[in-house]
Amino acid sequence: MVDSEILIVLSNVLSHGKPSNRSHTAARRLLGHFGSAQNLAAASLEEIRLGGKLTQRQAMSLFHAMQLGKTVCSRPLRAGERFSSSRELFMRYRARFFSVSKEHFFSLHLNSKNQLIREVLVSIGSLSSSVVHPREVYAPAVRDSTAGLIFLHNHPSGDPSPSREDKECTHRLIGAGKILGIRVLDHIVFGYDDYYSFADAGFFAQNDLSVG
Repeated sequence: MVDSEILIVLSNVLSHGKPSNRSHTAARRLLGHFGSAQNLAAASLEEIRLGGKLTQRQAMSLFHAMQLGKTVCSRPLRAGERFSSSRELFMRYRARFFSVSKEHFFSLHLNSKNQLIREVLVSIGSLSSSVVHPREVYAPAVRDSTAGLIFLHNHPSGDPSPSREDKECTHRLIGAGKILGIRVLDHIVFGYDDYYSFADAGFFAQNDLSVG
């Protein structure tokens, strides 16, 4: 959402559905203090209260509204479930990355029917990168008798465009998977409002590293 839409939503929450100049000013103060909706979503109850100079009731209303939003929007795959597209995975997992300030790299382990076995948090990186080594990815995958993998990671900047490091990492991981006989189905980079799918972009075919 653009800032004007965010301000309206914040003002409505703070005023319990009856926006006023006071609630609109408080909403502006919150965004000015935290800089973005993402930073606000990552804040604690006390940080929200102090940063927005809110009453305890206002702070609690806003904090719990954001927690509810995260819960509703976060619908990760459960064991035994299958995915249908990169768009579905983006919609299911985007809330998990919404307010994190560092890159998180996840691996989804799939069986031969492309059903989820489990998800693994492989690494947590810096503000702009996450160092991932093939052995950290494939050691747990081999233990799970994984047939296929999907990689998910976020860009805290909000721009999902893959970096050179992202491309090199994906190239290495697909190559290692080919040696081990584990298919790599996709690598999805999460931004704030959009995503980048290596599979959809034809990266595997371009590098002649598709497996299976």
